[in-house]
Amino acid sequence: MCKGSVRLLALLGITASATVSLGCVASVTANSVLIEKADAIIRVETVGYSIPPANPGLRTTGVPDSKVRFKVIEVVRGLNLSELELHGYVVQYDDFNDHAPPYKFVRSGGRAGSCYANSYRDGAQYLLFVKKENSGELTVNWAPLSPVNEQLHSPDDPWLLWVRQQVDRLPQKSSD
Repeated sequence: MCKGSVRLLALLGITASATVSLGCVASVTANSVLIEKADAIIRVETVGYSIPPANPGLRTTGVPDSKVRFKVIEVVRGLNLSELELHGYVVQYDDFNDHAPPYKFVRSGGRAGSCYANSYRDGAQYLLFVKKENSGELTVNWAPLSPVNEQLHSPDDPWLLWVRQQVDRLPQKSSD
């Protein structure tokens, strides 16, 4: 093999590995925009699958075929919901955000692939920023790499308290 072919193959290999390792490339949505644009901000508890994964051994960083069911504990802002289903996986481990609140970046489960964390610990609480899709389905997959579905440590979690405080500062909408 000539030197030119070796260089070309090496360059192609570097380019391919750089493309694969980039994973998710997106800009993070500011917290003020998350609060303003979410159709609902809700504190929920994971209660299991409403639709289990077709192949439990196969996980995707994209949109899972499985759906997780949540009980709404608190509506911080927006749609009045009592329960919710989102595409995702039920897991037996925690995935708390490793940054200090107010979070400016998604928890570790969303830092590769699709830009969204899609796992929820059974029985754990989360603060969700949901949007209604054109189909009418609710989703947290609308602000890549943003803290749209963070696990909470307690009902007095600093992230939850901070979000409540920001919501309380919003101008009140008139009831016209």
